[in-house]
Amino acid sequence: MAWHEWLGPLARLPGDGCLDDWYAAVQQRTAGAAPFAGALLGGRLAATPGLAFLAGYQQALRALWADAPAGLGALCATENRRLRPADMTTRLRDGRLDGRKDFVTAGDAAAWLLVPAREERIGDAPRLGMYVLAADAGGVVLEAGAPLPLLPDIAHGRLVLVEAIGERLPGDGWADYVKPFRTHEDLYVLVALLGWLYGVALEHRWSQALLLRLVGLLAGAAEVARQPVEAAATHVLLAALSEQFAALQAELEGALAATPGEWSAMWLRDRGVLGLARAAQAERLRKAWLRLGQAGTEEEIQGNSTRGGAPI
Repeated sequence: MAWHEWLGPLARLPGDGCLDDWYAAVQQRTAGAAPFAGALLGGRLAATPGLAFLAGYQQALRALWADAPAGLGALCATENRRLRPADMTTRLRDGRLDGRKDFVTAGDAAAWLLVPAREERIGDAPRLGMYVLAADAGGVVLEAGAPLPLLPDIAHGRLVLVEAIGERLPGDGWADYVKPFRTHEDLYVLVALLGWLYGVALEHRWSQALLLRLVGLLAGAAEVARQPVEAAATHVLLAALSEQFAALQAELEGALAATPGEWSAMWLRDRGVLGLARAAQAERLRKAWLRLGQAGTEEEIQGNSTRGGAPI
């Protein structure tokens, strides 16, 4: 699809069924699309911010791993609310995986899982491999998570691995997967939520000025999506995009409040997903500025970090 198709009227998909059925319908509509297009279209097709988040999250996975299978996936990294390799206890032993992960996006609707696990010998520096497992494979147990105040229509769960067998992906589990995924997630979740907001704006005839501001943000996101995920400039561009989006919040919320229906209530409930990882994003931005030879004040750097993500 091209811009004229993305920006024209699109009917949303029903959002009251199973998550895997909803995403299968999205995949039919976005087959062959690049992650940016898939996230934008997924947001346009979503009936709720939660479903838009899910579409963006899935495209972040596919930006990370181009060979990702069909169906819903999840990257399961956090343990005991910590993400550092040294804090992880999930480990490969004799070719099998044992451990626990805190968060599985989409819960038992997920069909496949990316799981970082320790591989080094006891006493060596932490080293992670990345493994893909089918959610219904032996030794893989998905436990339902308690309801969250954000994105209540998107299930989540916990993962328990007991002598599970996974396929190791090439590369380093931390440097090649966990770290870049957080940037992909920031970008593509934002794109999908912008797509959702644009759809509401188009349907309810918001002002042309506000429509164009949303289009401008999407155009900027398209450029960020073309940049290498590891580049310092990419983090600065993404932070700039998010700063522009933050500056629109009062106008967006006023337009939503004047729009009939549940749009405003859903947005006010779920917008917090864009602030879940602010400290980590501020640190990535700080390091990016340093790599570019531009060390701003801590206050300036913190002020530019307005994006968010979800637990992984």
